[in-house]
Amino acid sequence: MDLVASRQLATRREWFGLVVLVLPCLLVSMDLSVLFYALPFLSADLAPSSSQLLWILDLYGFVLAGFLITMGTLGDRIGRRKVLLAGAALFGLASIAAAYAQSTEMLIVARALLGIAGATLAPSTLSLIRNMFHDPRQRQVAVSVWTLGFAGGAIVGPIIGGFMLEHFWWGSVFLLNVPVMVLLLVLGPILLPEFRSPTASRFDLFGSVLSLATILPMIYGVKKLAADGFAWGYVGSIALGLAFGALFLRRMSTAEHPMIDVRLFRRVQFSGAVVACAITFLVLAGLGMFVSQYLQLVLGYGPLKAALWSLPGMAGMFVGVSVATGIAAKIKPSLIVATGLTLGGLGFVLFAQVSVESGVGWVVASQLVMAAGIGAVATIATDLVLATVPKESAGAAAAISETANEFGGATGIALLGSLGAVVYRSELEQTAPAGLPGETLAQAKETLGSAFEVAATLPTALGDALRFAASSTFVDGLRWVAWIGAGGSVLIAAFVLVVLRRVPPTAPNTPSTHTVPNGGGPDPAR
Repeated sequence: MDLVASRQLATRREWFGLVVLVLPCLLVSMDLSVLFYALPFLSADLAPSSSQLLWILDLYGFVLAGFLITMGTLGDRIGRRKVLLAGAALFGLASIAAAYAQSTEMLIVARALLGIAGATLAPSTLSLIRNMFHDPRQRQVAVSVWTLGFAGGAIVGPIIGGFMLEHFWWGSVFLLNVPVMVLLLVLGPILLPEFRSPTASRFDLFGSVLSLATILPMIYGVKKLAADGFAWGYVGSIALGLAFGALFLRRMSTAEHPMIDVRLFRRVQFSGAVVACAITFLVLAGLGMFVSQYLQLVLGYGPLKAALWSLPGMAGMFVGVSVATGIAAKIKPSLIVATGLTLGGLGFVLFAQVSVESGVGWVVASQLVMAAGIGAVATIATDLVLATVPKESAGAAAAISETANEFGGATGIALLGSLGAVVYRSELEQTAPAGLPGETLAQAKETLGSAFEVAATLPTALGDALRFAASSTFVDGLRWVAWIGAGGSVLIAAFVLVVLRRVPPTAPNTPSTHTVPNGGGPDPAR
């Protein structure tokens, strides 16, 4: 980036366009979390098995992760606004299909379509920010707003969804997407610029197939190992994905027009930022599913009341994003990100103190601290990714970053969710009240929601004993996940302090010192 470009300030149109870009951000993250509070209603209506329930939760994030690189690269080549608007239309249609799903299988298919559509939205919004905001400080503010958009979707979405669940059926949470997507389709062509790389070449279809063949088998293998235990078939699935991954990297290194520039991963600010965000989202998403069930089932809150208790997290996120953006011109990214991760780890420690009798206080305290730390991490790390690449490759870079985030989040739900399920089943076997029929116990061991449904059919004393035993074992699994999150946060903070130690602060109105010209060259941050 040259000095003139770096000093080119955004106009009112760019800032209004940023507001439009936040709309799909809200919805993409909403659809990762909105089902958490709908699970009891969905389970009662469609009666999915525990495995199907995990697919309903996980498939959206997995498919989204699988298609992000393809869609990000496609946007660079045919036009980022064009891909964004096409994805918005598909997202709206898939939302209608999910809302009126009459079977578990239909809902799973609709979630897969939502994932494909979501893959067009996330990299397009971030890469357009790279083209709309040339000044480093303004770009950082824009990325902060974008980050709050994703956080807002994850937090405010369930609140709106909780209100819908109080008055309508579970499918209504998906209908929230439709009017927002219609608004994006109307305002997008007016406020958003179109951009395609001036050096765009033909789309690498074979490379796209290889990227899918890499990500999807690996995700499937990890998910099944976590859910069902060791099996050579699952290990084989991971090995198959790794083999395709080697082919994909080889093609990206030798192809005349590769989808992504693999040399990006040699640059510490890019690879370090991507890894930091991926692991952060892994531990954070793994905890999210437990929080919703704790509030609704263990504490007995309705979906709207449970969702409202997530608002302190939004306040903490706003503080973290604002402080990180404000000090980024003076303090190195490594220190800001490491401090944010340490705060996140402290939040996990606070959450590990939760018990059946503790109430909502520990939840609120942990959310405030954790969200402040994660907000700082997401803002600075995302800006580092954008600053590393020329604007012509911003779509592919954004896709790589979002792939890592979504892969981390979905893997967190699968791995840590499955760990909690293992703890729940094994402990409930030992703590279930005497006199419970074997078939009833087997049903109660499926999920905490199943245990509460079974308890409602039992005599009062026996039902109360089962509810307490199930709640206690569920909270034990929650604590395991919280302590893993705390340990992971500390380890990645140490990693960031080492890997990003030479990346300088973002100076206002000057060329970004860690921007890499198109075509490579030495990395000043190394």
